[in-house]
Amino acid sequence: MNWAIDTPLFGVTISIITYFSAAFISKRLKMPILNPLLLSIAAIIFVLKTFEIDLETYNLGGNIITFFLAPATIALAVPLYKEWDVFKKNYLIIISGVLVGVLTGVFTTIIMGKLFNLDKLLITSLIPKNTTTPIAIEIANMLGTNASLTVTFVILSGTLGYVIGEYVLKAFNINNKIARGIALGTASHVMGTTKAMEFGNVEGAMSSIAITLAGIITMALAPLVLNLI
Repeated sequence: MNWAIDTPLFGVTISIITYFSAAFISKRLKMPILNPLLLSIAAIIFVLKTFEIDLETYNLGGNIITFFLAPATIALAVPLYKEWDVFKKNYLIIISGVLVGVLTGVFTTIIMGKLFNLDKLLITSLIPKNTTTPIAIEIANMLGTNASLTVTFVILSGTLGYVIGEYVLKAFNINNKIARGIALGTASHVMGTTKAMEFGNVEGAMSSIAITLAGIITMALAPLVLNLI
């Protein structure tokens, strides 16, 4: 049995099986909290803990899947291309919205971290939480913090946005398609974009551009963040 586990095929296979199983459960039960990504992560952790399989063994195949994160993120440019005219007509509003969202996310993280006397490592790990995983890892490296911890916060913020994002928009009566897309993309990166695409093409396109802009702005703020912390 060990020969099968100690190969990249194990990590790839278990990732695919758990994700599609979780997606099936989520689709059948139709509960936002049962997000496929969250369910599959929990399932993989359960399997690794139960059978005492170390993370390095899983990552022999898991890293292959991680490799495709960057190309998948770039592919989000497709809906933007389809709605390029909308972006050109509203680019100042879109850029301003993302800028305000990023500044709010970054500086409230620093303020709350200081207020609750959090460790510097924890604060810096939280800074890139609203960017997509490949960008967040690069920002974490720039900040000299724990990239694995950062990825955990990225997943949590994305899942939270996917689950409650729609209800927050409804609560504040935000019906503008551009505003909805920008809000979801800036706050919850790819997971938010998934939800935005459920609303429509315009929302999905705006959320896609928000991911890119949020990543660029957060990277630009990284040196300033280190000084403030």
